[in-house]
Amino acid sequence: MVEKAMGRRWKWLAASACGVAAVACVACAPLLTFDTLVPKDGDGVRIAKDIPYGDGPRQKLDIYAPRDTHADAMLPVIIFFYGGSWASGTRAGYAFVGRALAAQGFLVVIPDYRIGPDNLYPDFVQDGASAVRWTVEHGQVYGGAPHAIIVSGHSAGAYIAAMLAVDERWLGADRAAIKGLVGIAGPYDFAPFDVAASKNAFGTWPNPAETQPVHWAGAGDPPSLLLVGDADQTVHARNSQALAAKLGAAGVPVRIKCYSGIGHIGMVTAIARPFRYRASIVADITDFVSSVAPAR
Repeated sequence: MVEKAMGRRWKWLAASACGVAAVACVACAPLLTFDTLVPKDGDGVRIAKDIPYGDGPRQKLDIYAPRDTHADAMLPVIIFFYGGSWASGTRAGYAFVGRALAAQGFLVVIPDYRIGPDNLYPDFVQDGASAVRWTVEHGQVYGGAPHAIIVSGHSAGAYIAAMLAVDERWLGADRAAIKGLVGIAGPYDFAPFDVAASKNAFGTWPNPAETQPVHWAGAGDPPSLLLVGDADQTVHARNSQALAAKLGAAGVPVRIKCYSGIGHIGMVTAIARPFRYRASIVADITDFVSSVAPAR
């Protein structure tokens, strides 16, 4: 059954010139190129672009929704933070994520945020908090339920999402709007800083422990779904295991899902239509979000 399904997927992909080009660019070009070439979900559409949530040039966001969303809809909201070692990335490269998740029945917000080398911890977490507050205040205008927010992200973006979910310093009372965390290949327990990305983004902070999601996780945090690939050599699964252990010990519902043969970049490209056969990431996110923040 699985082999037949995979065969059908590959036949469709081979018939698509854009899909073939996307395969070639995964390993050799930024996700902006990948996003330009990869076929996207037709049932998800971008409904707003370049919306400011702050005064800075990178404090803007895009919004995606299911096609033909009613003006009075109250959809669960997924805020997705992309990765890039806290030093690169742009929301323009993640339309494939926005449209994929919007097609599942969610309002999806994808913000840019300040990055290095000019901006270090905690600037990107503060921007994440500002994007959440903006969504709480304005999300209903676009068809979202402002108090049914799931924070999500890949890699460095998963770190931002996790900090907002487990550390009340950033959102205060607004943290109550967060109903779940979906972390994709996220670093949550990586101090001391022994690689260039973490040294550059966090190395000047005087107390490394307080930069770590695992340090803050505990009772009262939202339910969490932590997704990992067993071939990920960039952010090892022990990060998710450490966060899950801390949350579980405090009675927080948490699940780790591991995908066989998937590496670090593959954990996000598997969200795209042509590569969805590689891992059930979209289906698993959909099931989780529907369980913690059901549509009204």
